[in-house]
Amino acid sequence: MTKYIFVTGGVLSSLGKGITAASVGTLLKHAGKKVGMLKIDPYINVDPGTMSPLEHGEVFVTKDGAETDLDIGNYERFLDTSYLKSSNFTTGQVYSSVIERERAGGYLGQTIQVIPHIVGEIVNRIKLAGEGHDILVVELGGTVGDIEGLPFMEAIRQMKHDDEVAGTFFIHVTLIPYIKAAGEMKSKPTQHSVQELRRIGITPQMIIARSERPLPKTFKKKLAMSCDVSQDSVIEALDAATIYDVPITFLRQNILNPIAKELDLGELNPDMEEWDFLVKKIVQPKNKTVVGFVGKYLELKEAYKSLTESLIHCGAHLDTRVEICWVDSEQIEERGAETLLIDCDSVLVAGGFGNRGVEGKIQAIEYARVNKIPYLGICLGMQLTLVEYARNVLGLENANSIEFDEETPHPMVYLIDNFLDQSGGTQLRTHKSPMGGTLRLGEYPCDTKEGSLLREAYNGQKTIYERHRHRYEANPTYREQLEKAGMIVTGESHGLIEAVEIQGHPWFLGVQFHPEFTSRLQTPNASILAFVKASLSAE
Repeated sequence: MTKYIFVTGGVLSSLGKGITAASVGTLLKHAGKKVGMLKIDPYINVDPGTMSPLEHGEVFVTKDGAETDLDIGNYERFLDTSYLKSSNFTTGQVYSSVIERERAGGYLGQTIQVIPHIVGEIVNRIKLAGEGHDILVVELGGTVGDIEGLPFMEAIRQMKHDDEVAGTFFIHVTLIPYIKAAGEMKSKPTQHSVQELRRIGITPQMIIARSERPLPKTFKKKLAMSCDVSQDSVIEALDAATIYDVPITFLRQNILNPIAKELDLGELNPDMEEWDFLVKKIVQPKNKTVVGFVGKYLELKEAYKSLTESLIHCGAHLDTRVEICWVDSEQIEERGAETLLIDCDSVLVAGGFGNRGVEGKIQAIEYARVNKIPYLGICLGMQLTLVEYARNVLGLENANSIEFDEETPHPMVYLIDNFLDQSGGTQLRTHKSPMGGTLRLGEYPCDTKEGSLLREAYNGQKTIYERHRHRYEANPTYREQLEKAGMIVTGESHGLIEAVEIQGHPWFLGVQFHPEFTSRLQTPNASILAFVKASLSAE
């Protein structure tokens, strides 16, 4: 039977519950345990797929095509494991399932209530995510006391007494504020947060204390006493130079000892030597390269979380600090690409939705193409390479994507009505399809062209597997014209264009898929790694 570690948060949000959960999971995995991860989101949206990146951050896509919380990305990057849609669920999904079952008569006329029906559905989903694992680490989104989180709190409380559960361990991540005027750290917010947990019926067995300053021994003892945990179960979590240093910091404090003792896991000795080596390369690299990152959601960098992390992974393996020069595509429209990209060694145009800033991205692509600067275009960044090439090389005036101009005379990017979805079935989508769940989502094969940068990046692999999140596709009608003019299709999937390159350019690659979703600290994505190498050699 599976054992469960529950991670809750107190005092306020954004304390790093996801990094805490991922770090604990990483240490357990490196100690030889089979670890599953689960993120529970109390918001009522069915999934984050239609939520604004500026409000929620990145939507992370799993191998099996689920649009999930960005913390699933953290889990995959830390544990070097692909998780599935069962690793994330929301209040919206729980209520939808219960209501659907009630409408079908599944409850045989019962009055449907939060307890036992909603809470029972939550418990069943947690157990499903735990199947096949020694340990499931569960992160509960939000903060203790949030009204929308109460059914989830009740569910994990009940699991303490469940005969199908081999053991439970509760970790509470909380803030220790430092009052500068008084020159003191304060434990009262944490005490109140723990009291609220106890009122619900949950007693945390470990406190992760987020703080800007080290905790004095006397303070840790006070915190342990007031929260009713042992002193070795008060773990310091200071601001780190890189999030990948957090597991090492936890290990130095013997975080696994109380967990192993409570869950009867025996002696745990995680092998973190390679991990520690890579962290040192992140913190003190020998080399440096500057990537011009052209995007449109720059007000919240979390919108590009997987992509920025993937550059860190590549830098660690190349002993290089990959410095990101953030460039707003709307600013390019006003000031010109050269003005904003002149000091960059390479150019990366990221994905996005909607018309805003598109012409600026096209100008950035032209700048990289004409000046022979290493270029990587991802998703929309690939589609716009076709538009730029059609306009400026093929001379096709007003060429565009029908996403931005439905009446364009040259639709370089179009909406395909029928396509094979992630499960192999045929899906129909039109301009009037709902926004949620109608994208091409999840992992698809891509056949690479011999002699291409793409195949070289993936060490000669003829077929690679990468993840997608987009609605529009490159129009194959223009393939012959593009290839005659020097833009070569170097990746295909079931007849769809997946990757393009430009003959005679030192390093120019546009990919329809999102390579950042499969990049991890220990195994960086091959195409992004090749891009950073090209950027480094372009100095």
